[in-house]
Amino acid sequence: MKDYGFFRVAAAAPSVKPSDVAYNLEHIALMADKADADGVSLLVFPELSITGYTCADLFGQQLLLQAAEEAIVDLKMQSIAWKVTLLVGVPVSYAGRLYNCAAVIRHGRLYGLVPKTYLPNYNEFYEGRWFSSAKDFMPEPATIKYAGEEVLLSPLQIFKVGKAKVAVEICEDLWTPLPPSSYHALNGADVIANLSASNEVLLKHNYRKDLIANQSARTVSAYVYASCGFGESTQDLVYAASSVICENGAVLVENERFKVEGSMIEADVDLEKLDSLRRKQSTFGAVSPDGTSTSEHRPLYNTIEVGEAADTDFEARLMRHVEPLPFVPAGNPEELDSRAREIVSIQVAGLATRLSHINCKTAVIGVSGGLDSTLALLITVMAFDKLGLDRRGVYGVTMPGFGTTDRTYNNAIGLMEALGITVQEIPIGAAVMQHFADIGQDPENHDVTYENSQARERTQILMDLANKLNGIVVGTGDLSELALGWATYNGDHMSMYAVNAGVPKTLVRYLVKWASENYFDSSEILADIIDTPISPELVPAGQDGEILQKTEDLVGPYELHDFFLYNFFRFGFGPEKIYFMAKKAHKDYSDEVILMWLKVFFRRFFNQQFKRSCIPDGPKVGSVVLSPRGDWRMPSDASSRLWLSQLEEL
Repeated sequence: MKDYGFFRVAAAAPSVKPSDVAYNLEHIALMADKADADGVSLLVFPELSITGYTCADLFGQQLLLQAAEEAIVDLKMQSIAWKVTLLVGVPVSYAGRLYNCAAVIRHGRLYGLVPKTYLPNYNEFYEGRWFSSAKDFMPEPATIKYAGEEVLLSPLQIFKVGKAKVAVEICEDLWTPLPPSSYHALNGADVIANLSASNEVLLKHNYRKDLIANQSARTVSAYVYASCGFGESTQDLVYAASSVICENGAVLVENERFKVEGSMIEADVDLEKLDSLRRKQSTFGAVSPDGTSTSEHRPLYNTIEVGEAADTDFEARLMRHVEPLPFVPAGNPEELDSRAREIVSIQVAGLATRLSHINCKTAVIGVSGGLDSTLALLITVMAFDKLGLDRRGVYGVTMPGFGTTDRTYNNAIGLMEALGITVQEIPIGAAVMQHFADIGQDPENHDVTYENSQARERTQILMDLANKLNGIVVGTGDLSELALGWATYNGDHMSMYAVNAGVPKTLVRYLVKWASENYFDSSEILADIIDTPISPELVPAGQDGEILQKTEDLVGPYELHDFFLYNFFRFGFGPEKIYFMAKKAHKDYSDEVILMWLKVFFRRFFNQQFKRSCIPDGPKVGSVVLSPRGDWRMPSDASSRLWLSQLEEL
């Protein structure tokens, strides 16, 4: 079975009874058995889960410590039947001191003990009374005999489980200015496990969740946080099993708190994604928090080979959400409004700054009645409003051609009039026919020359008009068109400032809808523009005015292409993984259709790079941008063979 770079993890919060080791072991084993059946590779239990966290001065009792060690022996034996790697919390006595540890167990063996570094001794916490810090083993680890095996006792350990490199910190370690996980990640760990016993107080939960998410983002890691819950003593504190699994700043899953039984959460973290992001982020791993090179710390770490990951069938079930429209904001209405406003503000600020910089008070824009030109026009009007310029300085030009329909023409005129800009109509038919005559093009031959001649004529009109008016041409093309090369070279491909260059087609539609609901009193016209099929309108329409040339029939659905682009660009995923994820995200398309358009995407993306190598300036809006001066540098002669060959094997 292929893993596609995924690794299944789980955070368990079994029901416990303080100091009842046999009870705790039984419930740990039950959850381990379930996790193993679910194909989990790494199962993290809470802090001191073998004994219970709230044993207090009972940690000084030899009988409890002995029972805990015997429980680890028992758990090792039970683990022979499982492929899951277990991290359980246990108190470990060594050299007259007691350490709050995580025990790493898999398939009948104990692979290591990781002690807690930071011991809270403030407010409700009193751990310094019972435990000693892991600093006792920095930089030199101790080799001790525990549960019948000789193992390392050290915080500087990385455990290799399949492709994952797992490191451990315990509860308070995360809450410090320099969490151990920062060093662990800089030295190769991509999965951080935190065994915790975090109690509930008012407003703590959201802060704790943000802390976990932020640390996973800073370390570009998967973070598995398992906190204790039902059964811990509520003498003074309440524990609610507030477990969370995060990946690079995103919460994949969180536990339902305050349940009256044990609970467990599972998620598939993407190791390939994390590795790709770390490689791209040049500042990651360059310098340690103490100012030294990270390579100086690596000799201090011990890497322990634990074994293979579980045989997880990710094809049958992928335990993570795959966003079908990764460019389109998601969330509650307030979040959606905030994100849309932020995107539009970036576009507006970009254009307003350019206009101010060149002291320009005139903008020329071709308005077709389609989505892209509509968004570009709205942004231009908002930029003029922001600068306090007269909207009449925006020259909207409609240029009817051989494929222009009444629907798009009327929408273009109606929108421009509603916005109060200067409207100009310049038909291109006669000029294009003269051009056909000049180059010997048969007007009945509706080939690429027929289409591109119209696109270039329109661009010439806009450029010359801008010269005449001492203005600039605002481009309308979007990010999706740049990715596919769906633009006429030196036609609509060119402008003097491209406000939509960082906005993919799926997002264009969303932003126009947002603008119609929040900014412009032209909602009826904008709603019809949103519903109009996407088309360059370069071939004649049907007898009833129907648009015959539909872009998505020719190059494929933009929601698929935007999905392909995001995962290819953002994470460097190969075709096989993108295909796998697309099947999970886009259930409305057959596997065959997804594969067909994925081949089109890679073929066009590689073949059309020459257009992206000379695009005009435009603002970066999101994490994906194809400007040769920004995030994407690719030779125009690069071959797509490697990528297409992998698709042929599917």
